[in-house]
Parts: sequence; structure tokens; C-alpha cells
Amino acid sequence: MILAAALALPLMMQASPSAAPSPPGLWRTHVNDGLIRIEQCGDELCGHVAGSAELKEKPDQADVLNHDPSLRGRLVMGLLILKLKPLAPGRWGDGWIYDPRRGATYTARIRMAPDGQLRLTGCVASFLCQTQTWTRAG
Repeated sequence: MILAAALALPLMMQASPSAAPSPPGLWRTHVNDGLIRIEQCGDELCGHVAGSAELKEKPDQADVLNHDPSLRGRLVMGLLILKLKPLAPGRWGDGWIYDPRRGATYTARIRMAPDGQLRLTGCVASFLCQTQTWTRAG
């Protein structure tokens, strides 16, 4: 009986709520062509552009649509586009996301869904928001 309990313990630990998925890793955006690498940067989460169909064809693409003309020469590949603070288990916010396709920055928050997907909400104003679902890339 003790042996059976000892063998079952690792399985029970894997299924525990404390083993919930976390954001660091490579994510496919909602349109399935963008790749974002999310990493810890100090206490915060940071996201960098890791690829897209467009960048595959033109890897030296500059951030030409940025609203700040002084930033239009920087490369999109590797660009920091997401920075968030931890709010609660499985939730980050109090930060921003930058969309190089529009050249605009939005307030942002993310949460890890029970299915392991990432739900990202970006807002122009507190009442004008859009949520996207990102999936972990292989």
C-alpha cells in the first residue's frame, strides 16, 4: 500500500493546480502568423517579436509605421513589444503591448487559460478593448 501511494505521488503532483502553465516561451498570435517569445525580465514579463510570415520574406523589416518618427528605423525582428507586471497567479497587467502593424501602443493584460492558451487583452481606453487568444508554438 505504501509503495502504491509512493508511485501515485508524482502523478498527483503533476495534476495539482500549482503546476499551472506559465507564459514564458514561444507563442503564436491569434492570426497564426506571428511568433512572440515571452520571457521573464526581472519581476516582469517581456515579449519580443520572434518571427512572422512577413518577416520570413523580409527579415530586415523596419518599424516604419511607428507613430514616433525617431523609432521608424529599428528592426521589427527582436523588437520588445510587450511588458507586463504580475498581478495575481496566472495574471499579468499594468503594462503595454506595441503593434508594429499599426505603429500603436495599447495598455495590456494577459491571463493563462485553463487549457494552456494565453488570453491577451489590449485596450485603447479602459472601455475599448479587444481580446486575442495565443497558442503555444511547438
